[in-house]
Amino acid sequence: MRATQRAAERQTTPQAAAPQAAAGRGARPTGLAALQRRAGNAAVTRWVQRQTGDPAEHYATRPTEHPEWATYQELTRAAGIPQAEADAAWQLLLGGVDSQGALNDEAMAKTNDRQEQRELRATNSWYHEFVKLMTEHLEIDTPTMALWAGGIETSEYAYEKGHTPLARTRIGSVLNVLELNPNWKLTGPMWSILSKAFVSRATGPVHIFVRAYSPDSILIRLEVPHLREIQRLNPDVKLIWHPLYSAPDGRIREISRDCRLVDNAEYDGRDTCVGVLIQYLRMFHDESNAEAAPAHKSMAELLVANGHKDGV
Repeated sequence: MRATQRAAERQTTPQAAAPQAAAGRGARPTGLAALQRRAGNAAVTRWVQRQTGDPAEHYATRPTEHPEWATYQELTRAAGIPQAEADAAWQLLLGGVDSQGALNDEAMAKTNDRQEQRELRATNSWYHEFVKLMTEHLEIDTPTMALWAGGIETSEYAYEKGHTPLARTRIGSVLNVLELNPNWKLTGPMWSILSKAFVSRATGPVHIFVRAYSPDSILIRLEVPHLREIQRLNPDVKLIWHPLYSAPDGRIREISRDCRLVDNAEYDGRDTCVGVLIQYLRMFHDESNAEAAPAHKSMAELLVANGHKDGV
């Protein structure tokens, strides 16, 4: 329904909606020319080589035809991102989507190691250029940064508590609404690159909210290790962990050491935080509580993987 409504609202021609030239600089290049300038010849070559499938799936050379183009314009204007930057970023994003499939195939062909595959998939030059262009729009609007795991509600909870997650930055708030492509394998690497850039901006305490724990989550395998590197360079960066539990009505609370649900529970270390979370889920989780079911499932799978029979 949302896509249908947007299509009906867009009656302008691609030319009318196309990015405007920057004042005093003449017409800026569009399509492959702009992508070439931002990402280089090699990236353009990879994209051209992939143009064998349904052309409706590729928008790098016709960015204003993407179904989310009008929404993207509205969101970037609302976020205060200058139009010239937003237009260039849009083309880089679409070029990244169109080129990611080849990188994914290359990663699968080169190695069976999952971490090595992730690293290869994250070499998308268009996504890297996009993040460089948008770095200043990763600024947080609260004194402290937030990281999280366990569903988008966890991100919203962190923001309500006074901390800024990636999705509440200027560019994060835009990307969080859009559907660039329904295939997560084509857009996931962009989020990984963006997440790492976001973490790099940490200068003080970082609050980490965990409603469901998985060693394979972006938080644990990417954000926290990078944050540790930042911490070694800047001792003012401190990690403050919060274990969370969702009540049946959706209200999120934090878990104290004595397994009570409270308004605030802070821990210095990951292991203590995760230990408290697992203990609460094992002892007090109600099987009829659908809100907390994903967290309980993750906990059970983790315990089984660590040798606990039936996840208990």
